[in-house]
Amino acid sequence: MTLLQEELLIINVDNLMKLNLKIPEYQRPYRWSSSSTNTLFTDTYEAFKSKINEYRLGSVILHKSKNSNSQVYDYNLVDGQQRTTTLSILLYALGEDSQVLLNEEYKPSSQNSINNNYTLLQKRVNELQDDERVSYKKYLKENCTVVKIVTDSEQEAFQFFDSQNSRGKALKPQDLLKSYHLREMTRDPEELKIKLIFEWEDTNQNTLEELFSTYLYPVIRWFRNRDGLNYSSDKIQDFKGIKQVNTYNYAIYHKASNIFIEQVNSSGSSELLSSGELNQFQLTQPIIAGKRFFVWTLHYSVLLEQVKNKIDNYHNHNKDEIPDKRTGDIYIKQLYEASLMFFADRFGFDAIDDSIMHQLYTWCYSLRLKMKAIYPQTINKYARGQHDRINMGKDLFTLLSEMVDPQELKAVIMEKVGESDVQNNRYKTLYGLMKRWNGWK
Repeated sequence: MTLLQEELLIINVDNLMKLNLKIPEYQRPYRWSSSSTNTLFTDTYEAFKSKINEYRLGSVILHKSKNSNSQVYDYNLVDGQQRTTTLSILLYALGEDSQVLLNEEYKPSSQNSINNNYTLLQKRVNELQDDERVSYKKYLKENCTVVKIVTDSEQEAFQFFDSQNSRGKALKPQDLLKSYHLREMTRDPEELKIKLIFEWEDTNQNTLEELFSTYLYPVIRWFRNRDGLNYSSDKIQDFKGIKQVNTYNYAIYHKASNIFIEQVNSSGSSELLSSGELNQFQLTQPIIAGKRFFVWTLHYSVLLEQVKNKIDNYHNHNKDEIPDKRTGDIYIKQLYEASLMFFADRFGFDAIDDSIMHQLYTWCYSLRLKMKAIYPQTINKYARGQHDRINMGKDLFTLLSEMVDPQELKAVIMEKVGESDVQNNRYKTLYGLMKRWNGWK
């Protein structure tokens, strides 16, 4: 990858802040914790007190581009935005009012962190004597340094960001997926990229992490009867999908299918078919790399929320029917949500009727009745039809993936749970519900 060698430099914080720094729309909101902010202050202050000649703060990766309005070069922060913003807040607290970076339009979700960290840093700065404050600010600007890495290609900046972090501290899987799919968007207009990434980054990152680790990764593995445990940064292959340059027959088929559905939906032809907007995605089908990955993720985020609401409303928010106080209860509830999401994905949300709810509830909560303790390993075995306590051989996700009609699920006979099999009296309500629904004697 080609970097701008003349700009590959170690520069101090003062020179970094003199660049025309910009925060691209696709960047995530500023969310540095108060703990990280306090650590930055403490580390730089201790380096100052120890008279360390140069204190290295890490690296920043920048995408250099000419501003079409001003004809000057902007330096877009690809990596290092959180730390650089915090340095700007610290300098502002030290009396440096002209912080260019703080004039950027931050997302509304960034404001709380900016205000909280400014309050914290102002408090720490006020602990210093006047002369010490002046000396510390001079040290921060002149002796604290970063490695400046610059490219004039946005895609290359993301590629370098990806490769750097894969060798250093572990990134969250969704961060790696984000940079991977951004690199695949080489033919897409900047406006579309900004729109998709803004929606992606505006999504709560913990919710996004749970979506992949608790639901999407296990489900995609389980319907193939594979292990769905321990999702991590080195297990993201299932979400990389078909690359844009792939021209094998299967790849062309799936890409053409996506393009066709997009054209039908955008042209209004779906109204002529009286079908509403056509569903573009299936968990049993590969992802198309690039822009569609972001749409795919947001699609399943919405579907999961619909499923959760469906369960809450169907059971009238009854904690006796959907217990969630114990860890094992939460695992079972998540299995219920995952199975209903997979059904809705295959047959449509409208195909969910009372019988479907009863079947999926019975399959999931029969395990809760039979087991005193539930662990992720318990769920993983059961989902693959490998648990010897109940419903052995009923790998429901695989069975669903092979069904062509939602009515087929109703023909699956679940093993009966006897009253003496119930391991905990707190689950008598669950047992009574399943006994009534299934006609157990």
